[in-house]
Amino acid sequence: MKLTVLGCYGGYPTNNTGTSSYLLESDAFHLLIDAGSYSLLTMEKYLDPLKLDAVLLSHYHHDHISDLGVLQFTRLLKKDSHGNRAPILPIYCHDEDMDHFKQMTLENVSEGIPYNHEKKMTIGPFDIYHMKTLHPVPCFALKIIERPTGKVLVFTADSGFIEDFIPFTDSADCLLADSNFYKDMENHRVHMTAKECGLIAKKAGVSKLILTHLPQEGQLQDLVSQAQEEAPDSEVLLAQKDTHYTI
Repeated sequence: MKLTVLGCYGGYPTNNTGTSSYLLESDAFHLLIDAGSYSLLTMEKYLDPLKLDAVLLSHYHHDHISDLGVLQFTRLLKKDSHGNRAPILPIYCHDEDMDHFKQMTLENVSEGIPYNHEKKMTIGPFDIYHMKTLHPVPCFALKIIERPTGKVLVFTADSGFIEDFIPFTDSADCLLADSNFYKDMENHRVHMTAKECGLIAKKAGVSKLILTHLPQEGQLQDLVSQAQEEAPDSEVLLAQKDTHYTI
């Protein structure tokens, strides 16, 4: 499967780069994971929004859903070369916040589908598992398994460090992890440090660790060094907009 970073900052966009959003593709199936700011324009470089097959949301903070409304309006107003509208877009999300959940459904455009009531959900070629994270609002980490290959991607979404990440991430091929803080900010209740991400990667035996939900200040390469120090056997990378990763 191919992972493309559409946005990688936490909180707000800067430097011509938006907030958390990722395009995951397998077997001609296109899944958008979160829809942060600037993600729609970035996605257009690689995929017509009318050809998007599904959306998967971790939670409803603005830096993860800010482009969702304009994505819905695109599919409402734009037509393909034959004058046809796109089919109804399934948006997989949680329903612990009903006000936001109801906004996922737009008549003849999109349908909100809750994933938090079942242990596993199937979306195209992917099996999806979820785990609640440590965050001020309901938020879910996502384990995505590509059925044809068995490859595993884990997305922590937003979270402070919790031990449950280690079994949830066990032997994953790729960990896409919230690394909003530098070393010495450990045990925060909203986000993780690069050191904590590295600790998860080491204990879970992760092959590739991609640090994302990045801070706007500081030397970002320090995050890589701090994670690599904890996980010397993992490949540690910094998420960058327009970068493609093969998993």
